[in-house]
Amino acid sequence: MKKSLYILFFAILLVGCDKGFEELNVDPTRPSQIDVTTKLTSTLLYTSGGRYENWRANLIYSSTMMQHFATTAGYWAGDKYTWNQGYASSLIDAYYGSAVKTVEDMLVQIDEEGLPEEMRSITRIMRVFIYHRLTDLYGDVPYSEAGKAYIEGVTRPKYDRQSDIYADMLKELEEATAALGSGASGYGSADVMFNGDQGKWKRFGYSMMLRLGFRLIKVDPAASQQWVTKAINGGVMTSNDDTAYIEHTAGPDGVNRNGNGEVFTADASMRMSKTFIDFLQDDPRLTVLASLPENTGEEDANEEPILRTEEERLDPAMQKGLPNGLDADLLQDMTGEENIQAYSEPNRLLITAEDTPMFFQTYAEVEFMLAEAGVRWGLAGDPAAHYEAGVRAAMKMLELYGEGGIIADADIDAYLAANPYDSANALEQINTQYWAATFLNEFEAFANWRRVGFPDLVPVNYPGNVTNSTIPRRLTYSTSEQSVNKENYEAAVAAQGPDELTTRVWWDVQ
Repeated sequence: MKKSLYILFFAILLVGCDKGFEELNVDPTRPSQIDVTTKLTSTLLYTSGGRYENWRANLIYSSTMMQHFATTAGYWAGDKYTWNQGYASSLIDAYYGSAVKTVEDMLVQIDEEGLPEEMRSITRIMRVFIYHRLTDLYGDVPYSEAGKAYIEGVTRPKYDRQSDIYADMLKELEEATAALGSGASGYGSADVMFNGDQGKWKRFGYSMMLRLGFRLIKVDPAASQQWVTKAINGGVMTSNDDTAYIEHTAGPDGVNRNGNGEVFTADASMRMSKTFIDFLQDDPRLTVLASLPENTGEEDANEEPILRTEEERLDPAMQKGLPNGLDADLLQDMTGEENIQAYSEPNRLLITAEDTPMFFQTYAEVEFMLAEAGVRWGLAGDPAAHYEAGVRAAMKMLELYGEGGIIADADIDAYLAANPYDSANALEQINTQYWAATFLNEFEAFANWRRVGFPDLVPVNYPGNVTNSTIPRRLTYSTSEQSVNKENYEAAVAAQGPDELTTRVWWDVQ
């Protein structure tokens, strides 16, 4: 079990100044260097993210575009392919001032203090995760000059080409994983993901290499196979114990809390998409992930609200998904209903608390990628075995949400018997399960869908959408960049294409 988080967000040590001429020249209000172990904790929490970017980039945009969620609320722009620039730029706005800045500073500090190589390697792996999430969502982004305002005085970083970013990220993973052993690292308990376990970081690094290698499949199939092979040979995750996640707490305020959970606390408008609920029929995950709202939206003869019992809320036969791309008027026109309380919401009894885990990469995802490697290139052994292991891992990992997330082995066996591996339809089947397994990690669901095109999602046609009724291919840059970093912003747009939701990133070729 991972260590609970109760972060002391940055303890500042003041420098005394009561002796000696040198000490008289020290600014007594300036904090000494913060320990790099504390910075790792902060970086992990920053990367997991707060309510701001998870609400906007992960949920409002990515989750509804991927049809895990749906809503009639107009401000949920991703559900309707409309453009809210502030929402679309929220991840890039949040990460550069927090996760990027801190991880770049860590690497400098590790060198200056001569800290052990394994600490530098772990930091490099975490750095790759941060940038790969950014570049997958936006395309060309600041990379080689990012986070260098204090370190090198670079306040207007250039945007690196995604092809160059990917080449360097893969190189970083190759070098960092090779330098790790199997013992404990100097980060110890400050490592709130793996508790300083070098072996788990090594397997996480190779599992990310597997993910990034597969991202190249449309743009460079030979390189994709090369990196996938290298990752498999290096040693990827082998069980749910290797899953990379942050175990959040319900307090104190800020990034100690699960950012998605904070959204669910503040916003009751999202519903489970009809696409996802339809997929989950006869799936034991259905009522782990979904439940009906407590309030039916109706009143009794005494004008008291009619409430559902917990048994009614979790009745699989009662779960109902909301179609995507509707507002309240369109819902009424289509169904005659005004009441969204008839539709399933994310299970507020289980997965929507602020102390739930936030997943970066799971063992289930790795097993599905190994299955795909077997289908494409005959790598990693029997694809059917990896498919079954992936489904089983995706269901068993829900135990991390608590007792209500436990799915019996017999129920998993029954599901696999009813949904056996289909070699004639393997890539679609594997990647549709990948989509289900990345529910709530919508950044990854969106990236993998763009990579492989599964599941086969039907686009919406909401009036006034800005994509010609096609599912977006990226999110857009910050408004502020057009003024404070105008030259580099314009160079990025000229190289990549218009700063629009429909512009494809480098690896997402048609």
